[in-house]
Amino acid sequence: MNAQITYRYMKWISPQEMHKVSLSWFSELSFVRDEQLFLGDLLKSYTLQFSDLTIFDESRRVIGAISKAKKEVVVLLKKVQAHYNQLEIMVDDIDQPKMEKAYRDTYWDLLIEIEGYLHEYRNLKSRLFRLIAKVMKKDRGQRLLTKPK
Repeated sequence: MNAQITYRYMKWISPQEMHKVSLSWFSELSFVRDEQLFLGDLLKSYTLQFSDLTIFDESRRVIGAISKAKKEVVVLLKKVQAHYNQLEIMVDDIDQPKMEKAYRDTYWDLLIEIEGYLHEYRNLKSRLFRLIAKVMKKDRGQRLLTKPK
């Protein structure tokens, strides 16, 4: 995976905004996890075609990447949940500058990690759909070549 580092201007963000963003992350990652169940079923329906020697290596890499992405989304969901549970540090009216700074730092780290994961996941889905399109075109071509009885 080629990681590209981009630097951004980081604005101050309120605890309410962090709360909304954390809920959004959790929702989006939960959707990704559910979507991965669908993709798993889709892969199962094309298992036989993926064993074709012309696309076997590519299909093996894509399937492996999807398995890895499934594990990563669970880890990210746990991180987001833990981060969300610690939001009280920001709103409890107790002045804890070190803990608040650590919370904000964790927020920005999570932001970068989640954006990177979602970017890679979108690329992975594109690869999977291109692979399935190849299989479907090949199947359609073979059906057109065979004579009906």
